[in-house]
Amino acid sequence: MSTFLLAKFFVKNRRDGARMLSTGLLILAIASTQIDHSWGQALSAFSALICIYWWLAYRRLER
Repeated sequence: MSTFLLAKFFVKNRRDGARMLSTGLLILAIASTQIDHSWGQALSAFSALICIYWWLAYRRLER
């Protein structure tokens, strides 16, 4: 039985981390304009979770 190693779902430098976080926030903002549709609600919830995870990961990076 082999063990699968999961890759970390974030980059290792602050510049690329900031880019990922801003992209996630942009997707969240766009999805929030469509909150009255079920796909907008699902995308908003998913992108909010991703943004929170990426923000926490970004805070742990060294300058």
